[in-house]
Amino acid sequence: MRSRTPKVLHELCGIPMVLWPVRAALAAGADRVVVVDSPERALADVLGEGVELAVQPQADGTGGAVVAAVAQLAATGADESSAPVVILSGDVPLVSAETITELVRAHDASGAGATMASTVLDDPSGYGRVVRDEQGMVERVVETKTDGDATPEQLEIREVNTGIYVFAAEALRDALPRLSADNAQGELYLPQVLDLIRTAGGTVAAHAVTDQRLVLGVNDRAALAQVRTLAQDAIHARHMAAGVSIVDPRATVIDVDVEIGRDTTIEPFTTIRGNTRIGEGCLVRHSYLIDCVLENGVTVGPFAYLRPGSVLREGAKVGTFVEIKNSDLGARAKVPHLSYIGDADVGEGTNLGASTITANYDGRVKHRTTIGRHVRSSVHVSFVAPVTVGDEAYTGAGSVIHEDVPPGALGIARARQTNKEGYARRREQQP
Repeated sequence: MRSRTPKVLHELCGIPMVLWPVRAALAAGADRVVVVDSPERALADVLGEGVELAVQPQADGTGGAVVAAVAQLAATGADESSAPVVILSGDVPLVSAETITELVRAHDASGAGATMASTVLDDPSGYGRVVRDEQGMVERVVETKTDGDATPEQLEIREVNTGIYVFAAEALRDALPRLSADNAQGELYLPQVLDLIRTAGGTVAAHAVTDQRLVLGVNDRAALAQVRTLAQDAIHARHMAAGVSIVDPRATVIDVDVEIGRDTTIEPFTTIRGNTRIGEGCLVRHSYLIDCVLENGVTVGPFAYLRPGSVLREGAKVGTFVEIKNSDLGARAKVPHLSYIGDADVGEGTNLGASTITANYDGRVKHRTTIGRHVRSSVHVSFVAPVTVGDEAYTGAGSVIHEDVPPGALGIARARQTNKEGYARRREQQP
């Protein structure tokens, strides 16, 4: 990836790449999920509740990673479980819970010591090749990372190892101590476990995954972009199947954890990020939303920016070139255009005129602005927080409101206008 960020922590539609297979495993009903990390423990802060972390002391290959995972199970007294062990790769993010379930079922039906998921790629470069015997069973997996790992004939094989396995627990535990680093990279290759199981008299089965998209690996940023496109397509399809209109999916970005209610329309060039929740019957035009809440019947945009902590109550409207941050906009309240509302509570039915600004930061701390119900502010009004405007109050155009406005009052805070007669003529006569 040519990055200071570990590969599996690169973002994929709103969450780190590694969380995609973790979530798939949990959705498939895994009793325990163990994620293997380096000694720096870079993944510790992103793994959710119920996911364990194992540390691989040195970067000695995929086999060494599984050794660390098994050691984690042993440390908690669970290493004698007879349940099958599923191995997923943190850089194969699109594997689904359904695919994992199918693989486990195939493994149970085969009675094999190991079952690997394979697929056929038009361009298998960089993947381990699946070598089969005369009976069509898996004989071995040949790595191709460096020159000398595979023969020219083996490089012609298009069936590849996806890095996804199911092992009989006892067969895996017996094989791991016998792994060898006798290869070009001096690493412990997990696929060698397949050879060891066969040598011990066991069998190795393969379960073909016909949808190549589910088992694509990410080894560089180009592959990450390809996988992101596929993930985004699936997110769009899920929302549209649930009754959401996405006018142009090719021009729309929606993160995986976003929730959208039915009969909502998302127009082109909209980006919806993080844990944003949008209700039913909303309209979002050409805007950027992140970690915010839109209740039913809300209208947003075009060119609006809803930042984290923003809540738009039922029927509220945020218009053109409006930014909302950490604010609660009441039911049917309106901020039609060219405004910034930050750290504010705006009451039901209030209408804030063009170029309304909440001055929420005094250089040291943030303060809140409270604007009541059915308030009418004129254009170009600044509210200097902390300040409160009462219900049904008005503010005059161009005012800088720095004191509370009582309910039903008109607040005006601006200098008187002075006209200098003859000013232009006198200016022209100046030398």
